[in-house]
Amino acid sequence: MRIKPAVLLLLSGLLPALPALAGDSAALYQKHCAACHGSERLGGTGPALLPENLGRLRPGEAARVIADGRPATQMPAFAGQLAATEIEQLQKYIYAPPAVSPRWERADIEASRIEHADVRKLPHKPSFAADPMNLFVVVESGDHHVSILDGDKLEPIHRFPSRFALHGGPKFSPDGRFVYFASRDGWITKYDIWNLTPVAEVRAGINTRNAAVSADGKYVAVANYLPHSLVILDSDLKPVRVLPVADIDGKKTSRVSAVYDAAPRQSFVAALKDVEEVWEISYNPTHPDIPAGMIHDFQYKEGAFIPGFLNPQRTKVEDYLDDFFFTQDYNDLMGASRQGGRGQVINLDARRKVAELQLPGMPHLGSGITWAWQGRTVMATPNLNEGLVSVIDTATWQTLRSIPTLGPGFFMRSHENSRYAWTDSMMSREHKDTLQVIDKEKLEVVARLRPVPGKTLAHVEFTRDGRYVLASLWERKAAGGALIVYDAQTLQEVKRIPMDKPVGKYNLHNKITRSEGTSH
Repeated sequence: MRIKPAVLLLLSGLLPALPALAGDSAALYQKHCAACHGSERLGGTGPALLPENLGRLRPGEAARVIADGRPATQMPAFAGQLAATEIEQLQKYIYAPPAVSPRWERADIEASRIEHADVRKLPHKPSFAADPMNLFVVVESGDHHVSILDGDKLEPIHRFPSRFALHGGPKFSPDGRFVYFASRDGWITKYDIWNLTPVAEVRAGINTRNAAVSADGKYVAVANYLPHSLVILDSDLKPVRVLPVADIDGKKTSRVSAVYDAAPRQSFVAALKDVEEVWEISYNPTHPDIPAGMIHDFQYKEGAFIPGFLNPQRTKVEDYLDDFFFTQDYNDLMGASRQGGRGQVINLDARRKVAELQLPGMPHLGSGITWAWQGRTVMATPNLNEGLVSVIDTATWQTLRSIPTLGPGFFMRSHENSRYAWTDSMMSREHKDTLQVIDKEKLEVVARLRPVPGKTLAHVEFTRDGRYVLASLWERKAAGGALIVYDAQTLQEVKRIPMDKPVGKYNLHNKITRSEGTSH
């Protein structure tokens, strides 16, 4: 990798003195890796190399990347420079936790911000003829790019490079002009869809789970695993608030599993990984103060209060909630329990559990959808451990049906104009290549689609009108990776759009209007 001399000079001033022993793992890292991945493994031009950031990369694969490089990135091959024992040393070193937990504070966030364009000087209208509300944003992880797809013509109109390992799904501004991406390394990117250009970037954390955009478009919330923080940015990606995440006594800190926008409530809601609480953070400047200690009189505010704006309201829960699903009014959330076989319903107004759910296996509630069935609203969720879809009555919280599928799945989608719900079995080795189509009235699988045997087929999304369904063939472009377009009524294949491992695609209209057929 070629590094500018000025960058090398800057880095050399930051690096600690290297150990004398040439074979030492830390010395090997500083010599061969630090210039791109940071002296403390926090990332730079390359991704962070910490155990939390390498969760999806097995040690054996990491050793191969060190030896052979990574295609479509700046990662070079070191097999010609390092012995096999040295590669093994480096692999072990990057999977070892650092002696001191890394910090990433407001000053670090502010210093990391990059401004690519002045929005005020950009045209305030789309630069293309396609319907701006029927676009798809397609994340291609094969070579770390994003494509903008015309949902009417079903053709790409632009493609651009992204940060490494986008995570958590892109989020949109209310008018559909801007899309915000979060990378696993904590980089948040604001991209102007109308002008097809990046606007700004900032590093909000070291290991990030996802981001959410407020319904008024003014704020972006970022959920971090590392450090244990919830970061609130303004729409220009400047930090407004950095909330350390800990229990009410401040004794136990927590990773943030996810953060979502609860638009009708004008708030963000966060799931915590290590503390049995759910946090709600209002972005309404007039939100009432929050009691934070002993209270003598609520009416006269005699006692301990904190401002209600951008501060957490805590709801105690009976078990950790890694993931959850909102009801359509956003007053209740459904969370799965780590114990398996059960879950809990939390009312955000009462701030307590109001019902218990019977949920076998490990439901993926973050991918749940709703629809009207026989005069009631039902919610359906795929399952990460078992081949079934659970259908739950959101009025009684009873499980109405467990629909058998070919194997554990990750994603589920539908549309208001479609009679069908689609789910995959991508967690199954034998049936990862098959999509199952569920009749929403009969509550049973009525079709199975297996266009390319042996290849992973997952993550469907509907066009704005619900006429077509786009499914991801999760392969590199050279191996046939593509979006497969189906007619949503006949279930027949319409066309294929070549893509480089399209792990997800997101329709602007469906996301912005919070369609009942897509996750929020």
